[in-house]
Amino acid sequence: MAKASVKPIQKVVRPLTKLIKVIFWIVGVLVALAVGFGMKEGILTVPYLEPVVPWAGWIVIILTIVGVIMEIIDALR
Repeated sequence: MAKASVKPIQKVVRPLTKLIKVIFWIVGVLVALAVGFGMKEGILTVPYLEPVVPWAGWIVIILTIVGVIMEIIDALR
């Protein structure tokens, strides 16, 4: 008796779902940059951590830019 081959189920991604994901991703990047620059400039602070807030802002900015670059590279593959 021959066994039936099992085909993997392919996930169907609708164009509207892709668009919504891209919109949410862009909004997330903008919010991260706004928070990072706000922390760097001293507009946003964290109680009891004022001396390190500008450094944390720079870290947020740099990691956001690195994440954007990595996502663009991944999308181009």
